[in-house]
Amino acid sequence: MEEKESVLKFHTRRWIKPEDLNPNGSLFGGSLLKWIDEEAVIYAIIQLENPKVVTRHMSEINFLSSAKQGDIIELGIVATNFGRTSLTLRCEVRNKLTQQPILNIDKIVFVNLNEQGEPAPHGKTEITYVKDRIANR
Repeated sequence: MEEKESVLKFHTRRWIKPEDLNPNGSLFGGSLLKWIDEEAVIYAIIQLENPKVVTRHMSEINFLSSAKQGDIIELGIVATNFGRTSLTLRCEVRNKLTQQPILNIDKIVFVNLNEQGEPAPHGKTEITYVKDRIANR
């Protein structure tokens, strides 16, 4: 399916605390990547309506700036492509108060799995929202 240009929604915020810092006193990249992978898989599970999805690929990770203790950052994720068994997301992280970009990842690919743990078609073709799914029941 052709990639769509979609608007990022920034819903998740993190307050940078001492345990999130590296020896240089800035945000540890490993902590940030863990938060991104967790947020992205939650997004994929909700979009595909299946708790059985796995991370297949992350494209180049671009650290643009850093965050320090006390900063509030926000993660933005949006679906950009629905494959037959996969879902591709884009992610950006920015400082909530200054809007300064911190990181971007152009492609995070998740694969939808069946009960046997094999790739399975998901039948989705566009972003949907839980509130709309509930209203249509």
